Amino acid sequence: MSKLSESDLVINEDGSVYHLNLRPEDISNTIITVGDPDRVSEITKYFDRIELKKGKREFITHTGYLGQKRLTVLSTGIGTDNIDIVINELDALVNIDLESREIKKDLTSLNIIRIGTSGAVQPDLAMGTILASSFGLGLDALMNYYVQEHSGEEHSLLDNIKTHFAHLKNIHPYLTAASPELLQTIGKDLAQGITVTAPGFYAPQGRQVRAKNAVPNFIQMINSFKQGPYRITNLEMETAGIYALAKTLGHKALSINAILASRVNFEFSKEPQKVVENAIKLILERLSDSEN
Repeated sequence: MSKLSESDLVINEDGSVYHLNLRPEDISNTIITVGDPDRVSEITKYFDRIELKKGKREFITHTGYLGQKRLTVLSTGIGTDNIDIVINELDALVNIDLESREIKKDLTSLNIIRIGTSGAVQPDLAMGTILASSFGLGLDALMNYYVQEHSGEEHSLLDNIKTHFAHLKNIHPYLTAASPELLQTIGKDLAQGITVTAPGFYAPQGRQVRAKNAVPNFIQMINSFKQGPYRITNLEMETAGIYALAKTLGHKALSINAILASRVNFEFSKEPQKVVENAIKLILERLSDSEN
């Protein structure tokens, strides 16, 4: 098997991957990702023991134990450009021999669970809702650069979404389902829906500040899509990239969204930290009870 070149996979002098500054032994097979570096310690304060703390740029990592379960919590920063780095380097840690630069014969599948904040685009989703993304719908350009294989259900849903968005000539959506296993265990009993991942916070999510929006009525356009039981429920900036790259590389992913805003009712939570804390406690409880 040919070796990966030094420029394709950059490895630091200490044997760690370039951006995350992590070595294979530094991570668990279950990874919790958060956008905000400060949120890492808000999760690991519940751990019984922390064995590792590392950081480089916006990528802060803690690995430790919740009871007998070893977990890694990693901040990604904002956006799918950072997700491209994080998912590829996590995969390299478990599926590439960093000394020989060769892909391992036996591949490892990670469980990747995002805990993040989001805005609802449906009027019946109250602030404070904890929502599991059944699908990630990307309006960014990340997956233009990767070969992605779709299931029959993903194909059908994406075809109808593309028709719904057909008048937006410069946007090429991609769609990926959540891991069925994680959705049925960690996401059980939670509200579910299609989560839109936007390439920005303001106009790309339909916000109007001073610059003029090129896509008017954006929120109405996305919340009016429906196919059978599926509808678009919320907006954020990482889920679709996590889902698509994780699936492409053979990993399982689930995004848990703390709903802090109603984009249709023009409201924002009065207790955002409490909502996020509720999501963290819920997911840690379910992870500690899970077998994987």
